[in-house]
Amino acid sequence: MTPPPPPFRFTRGKDDVAFDPALGDGELVAARAALTQGRWTEVRALLARTGTDWDLRGHRLVVLGEGKSTAAWAREWQLAEPESPDAAALAASAAVFRAAAGKQSPETARDACMRAARMTPADPTPWLNLLILARRTGTDDEQVRAFDQVRGRHRGHHHGHHLMTQCLAERQKTDGDDPFHEVYEFAEWAAGEAGAGSPLAALPLVALIERFRVLAESGALPPNPTGLPYWTSSRARTSVRAAFVWWLDWHGGHHPRLPLDLNYLAFGKFHSGDTVEAAALFNRIGSQATRVPWTYPDRDPMKAFRTARNYALGFGSS
Repeated sequence: MTPPPPPFRFTRGKDDVAFDPALGDGELVAARAALTQGRWTEVRALLARTGTDWDLRGHRLVVLGEGKSTAAWAREWQLAEPESPDAAALAASAAVFRAAAGKQSPETARDACMRAARMTPADPTPWLNLLILARRTGTDDEQVRAFDQVRGRHRGHHHGHHLMTQCLAERQKTDGDDPFHEVYEFAEWAAGEAGAGSPLAALPLVALIERFRVLAESGALPPNPTGLPYWTSSRARTSVRAAFVWWLDWHGGHHPRLPLDLNYLAFGKFHSGDTVEAAALFNRIGSQATRVPWTYPDRDPMKAFRTARNYALGFGSS
């Protein structure tokens, strides 16, 4: 399953944090390095091994598509193997990120995604890329259409649900807390549809955090949620409790998707005042914690992460 945002990865020291969207996928890291040197055959082999694990395929293509030289090497691969659906999928992913960065038109990126979609009708990845594009450059209707196509091909697609939650959370900026916002209804519906044991059980908490992020960025809420009624409300408690129950029932801690949801749970627990359970989660996450869910212009997410983690573990705020 997909591990959307990048994790914290401690490099030269405890205060030196770097982000790697590969999220510890060693095969992906190796293929990405090879692609920067033009060795697209290693990406071909990686995607062949990935097969129809749609969550993993989507994650790998998104990470590869963000590479600065990916578009050029994907074109070379397409010239060598014009009928390759994997080459088309890689080119589409690269086109989406180039369009999002303003380096080519969104229309060109959409065409590339549709070409990839026609070559592999069962693959949700071209539609996932269209959802990424729609979030950056498209309309609300385009976001919904792309998400529906993702979900129609893989009902539990993790990255697709997280992206749609972010899209909805970013709509209708208001002057304060809005407990009936559509993002909450969507998250509760998706979690209920997913059933017991699904990682999407954490989606209501994700919605709460993503909506807080939007309101904090707009200045409608303070940048630090600690002590806000918003975080001690029945909605917050219910969301955290449901997500924590999911975590307790979840098996297979080696799964590459797991750190993202544990991060949401840990910060949800911390800001709901459950520091004991938050400490247990921070211990479980270790150095694989993802970016602090609420990140705004005047707040250092790395410092916020260290402060929250140390406080929850009983080390103080330094």
